[in-house]
Amino acid sequence: MSETTPTTRQGNTTEHSLQIDDGSTALHDRTIHYTASAQWQTLFDREKPIAEMFYVAYLAESNSPRPITFVFNGGPGAASAYLHLGALGPKRVYFEANGNLPKPPVRLVDNAESWLSFTDLVFIDPIGTGFSRSIPKESEKSTDTPKEEEKPKETEFWQVDRDLRAIGEFIQRFLSRQKRWLSPVFIAGESYGGFRVAKLAQKLQQEFGIGLSGAILISPALEFSLLDESDYTLTSWATLVPSLAVSAAHHDRAKWAGAPGDVQAHQAAAEQFARQKLIPALALGDALDVEERQAVYRQLAGLIGLSESIVERQGGRVGLEVFSRELLRDQQKIVGLYDASITAIDPFPDRTSYEGSDPTLDGLDRLFTGGINSHLRDTLGVETDLTYHLLSLEVFKAWKYDLQGDFKQGFVGSVDELRVGMTLNPSMQVYICHGIFDLVTPYFASNHLADLMKLHSDVRSNLTLKHYLGGHMFYTWEKSRQEWFGEMKAFYERAI
Repeated sequence: MSETTPTTRQGNTTEHSLQIDDGSTALHDRTIHYTASAQWQTLFDREKPIAEMFYVAYLAESNSPRPITFVFNGGPGAASAYLHLGALGPKRVYFEANGNLPKPPVRLVDNAESWLSFTDLVFIDPIGTGFSRSIPKESEKSTDTPKEEEKPKETEFWQVDRDLRAIGEFIQRFLSRQKRWLSPVFIAGESYGGFRVAKLAQKLQQEFGIGLSGAILISPALEFSLLDESDYTLTSWATLVPSLAVSAAHHDRAKWAGAPGDVQAHQAAAEQFARQKLIPALALGDALDVEERQAVYRQLAGLIGLSESIVERQGGRVGLEVFSRELLRDQQKIVGLYDASITAIDPFPDRTSYEGSDPTLDGLDRLFTGGINSHLRDTLGVETDLTYHLLSLEVFKAWKYDLQGDFKQGFVGSVDELRVGMTLNPSMQVYICHGIFDLVTPYFASNHLADLMKLHSDVRSNLTLKHYLGGHMFYTWEKSRQEWFGEMKAFYERAI
């Protein structure tokens, strides 16, 4: 595939092969020959180029049309490297079997569970992430090449609707340039990327004429009201409880709701408690009888492995940071926010609140930064002096959620758009998945929302919820990645 979009930057195209064992032949191995194209695609406004969006496309040799999947991460401010090198691409960063971080240096290995087995892949870096940048206006250009830090900021793209339109324009232009309009089209996004997927399920159809065969939401944040933890909210506290409970059980700190070691029974008990007891108790507040309130605190404390005094101090509203700090305090350890099965030494054990870094987010930076730079620059031959922005805090802090009246009680959400998208296209398959130890985007929030979507029976069967051992990036767990690969292969077969 050659560069077909006008751009001021030059990418590269290379040929590769990947041998996988997917059970598709008698010998259970298959060699996939594919083209890797790491390029910039120009975005336009009134026929004038305004930005260059970096992407990596993996297109396999095939005698028949293949599905094509457009992939992005979240943040907002995250590049696509996490899904690219964590689970979906032909190469992946090596993790230990249970998701723990290996010792330096970073290692890249062939990915036997690459989705390239059943779909072509296009990894998109939104503007301001990865190598994606805006193009200077004529008034900003000079005869000298400006330093990167002097180039214009991309704040125009750092807002909900403009970001979605940029992705829609990218997909539309890519399908046109590559003559792939007749391919089954899928989109997949993680975290805030899952929020993007839900919004795009409607937007791609209505504004860009793109019908989706499938939408995959990975550890999504769907309704921001469920991320609000205050004295006056109810559901956000309740939907977190099952993840706290399974995390406490993992560390053997919970008072088992069923037989000792039966995590599924403990998880089910926590789900039932959250809906049937905790929400009513929090709603009643001081109107609840003292003895009944203490009984709720006692049961919550047992489920999540904290002392009854801590739960009482928090008024039954136990947040992820309190849980992370308190669960293993006696060992001078904290648990990860994005994967509470992982622990780290607390560097400030005598301070009131936890002031260290999160081992399950900050600890990953060295792996994915090293991995993506090596893969793009060495393996794929991209030559650029640009810095690859893996996770831009500048983008995250500057992001605007103004949707011109689309707020719901002060919060932005995406489930309405997902519902509309599913009814506009009653053949579209939707897959929502989480890691059960993720405290940031807890799995039970998606379960709860699915139960409130009021989907017609004709489309309810198109929605699949499946959760795995692991955290926000559950695919770093070997067993979960392998199980997910099998599930997704079946999902694509069902969707097309």
